[in-house]
Formats: sequence, structure tokens, C-alpha cells
Amino acid sequence: MGNPPLSIFQVSGRAMSAQLLRMNTTASNLANAGTVASSPEAAYRTIKPVFRSAFDEASGLSTVDVEQIVTAGSEPTKRYDPGNPLADKDGNVWESAVDETRELVDMLESSRTYQNNVEVMQTAKQLIVDTLKLGR
Repeated sequence: MGNPPLSIFQVSGRAMSAQLLRMNTTASNLANAGTVASSPEAAYRTIKPVFRSAFDEASGLSTVDVEQIVTAGSEPTKRYDPGNPLADKDGNVWESAVDETRELVDMLESSRTYQNNVEVMQTAKQLIVDTLKLGR
């Protein structure tokens, strides 16, 4: 026998977990904006979650899972800064190429999607409560 069908609470819960991870990676990117390193390999690179949709045949509902977290975006920027303690022998440092505007938009979008799923759960709960009240 297969898995039991997903409930609306499980679908929304998985979507909320995915958006929470998205918010966390965005927060990490924002926290590392403008950081420098002594080499391009050591410089911070933007990270993003990769989502994978999953269809549940038993319920006919689709949900989302995080498949992996990958590095994305531009390469670190070389900057001449001989006074920086992290500068290499040529006086260069590599600055993370975090696009703060894009990250803030991602944060806002993931926050709103998370809130939408909270509202889905609240609506489903209220409908269940209202249905139970009809039986009184």
C-alpha cells in the first residue's frame, strides 16, 4: 500500500518550510554582502535553494521540496586595497558580489509566500471548525 494522501496542512507546511529555508539563505547572503577575502576561492558566493515540485497522486495535490542549495550569481569582484589585512601580495582583495536589492526582493517575496501559506492553514482550520459546528 502506498503513502496516505497529503492533507492541505502537509502541503502548506512543506511550502512554509521551503520558504523559511529561502529566507534563511537570503539572510545569509545579505549578512555577507560587502565581505572581502584574500582570494576568489575564499570569497563568499550567493547561495540559493533549488525547489522541486512533487505531485501526490493520492490527493491530487502538488507540493514543493528543497532539492539542494547551490551557489549562484556573479563572481567575486577584485578590488585594489593594499591597506586591507586580507590583501594578497599584489594588494588585491575579492569582494562578494551579493546584489542587495535582489536579495531584499527575494526576502519580501518569500515572506509573503510564507504568510500566504499561513493563511491557507488558518482558512482550512476555520472551515473544519465551522463544519464541526454544523453537526451540533
